[in-house]
Amino acid sequence: MIATKPDNANTFSAEMTEPFTPSWNRIPGITVDGTTVTVDPDRYFFRRSTSPVWMLVDWDLVIERLLSAEETEQSAVEQQTLEFVRAYGQRASDPAQVLRTADRVYHHLFSAERLDDPDLSNVSVTDVRILRESATLAALNRVELSGEITDIGPAWFFPATARVVYDLDADGAERVDDLYHGGFFNEYRRVEAVKAHAALGGRLVHGCQSSANMSGGAVVPFGVDLDRFRADLSAFKRSWITSILNLATGQPAPA
Repeated sequence: MIATKPDNANTFSAEMTEPFTPSWNRIPGITVDGTTVTVDPDRYFFRRSTSPVWMLVDWDLVIERLLSAEETEQSAVEQQTLEFVRAYGQRASDPAQVLRTADRVYHHLFSAERLDDPDLSNVSVTDVRILRESATLAALNRVELSGEITDIGPAWFFPATARVVYDLDADGAERVDDLYHGGFFNEYRRVEAVKAHAALGGRLVHGCQSSANMSGGAVVPFGVDLDRFRADLSAFKRSWITSILNLATGQPAPA
């Protein structure tokens, strides 16, 4: 997949595996044209750093060496994943590369083929599409080891964003939030998700505490200061979520 960079130096584009839902165009700063997703950081992010750097691991390497690794008495899956990131992680400053990597990760985790599992009989193709597309864009979010949230956009709060993009009502958004919060992941899929997130350089941490509340989550570095992370998120999330929901009612988003 080839990423392209438009004339605007701050704007970037990446080719996805399959067409994105066109109504992502309702989110300021996002332009979808078939398989091409373009992001204008100046319009998309609520908060962004001037020179963001992500940690990535080649997805093919994750498939080849980590996904098939077995947990042992001496090495838990989280430890295996941490060591893998430390061994093979590469710093990346190209956000299009982040999107391409995330696209492959979440096509694996949220594949429609998984719906053949009887445990997921109540999960629809639309559900996994929402989870897959939202998580792909959410990979652009960044949290420092200190716990400071340095880059955050609407896809972080994907249950609220899903109401705008996919025309979900409150119950529908809560249902998808519940799937993300744990309903989709039995233990086997949870373990697989831990390993798969090595490609994005860390582990998935939910923004909510014990129940789904539209707080989404982010892939954060191992060892992140979670107290700082939650304090930073709590200070701003309500206004950010409100600005997203205002899009569904036709009210303008903050500039």
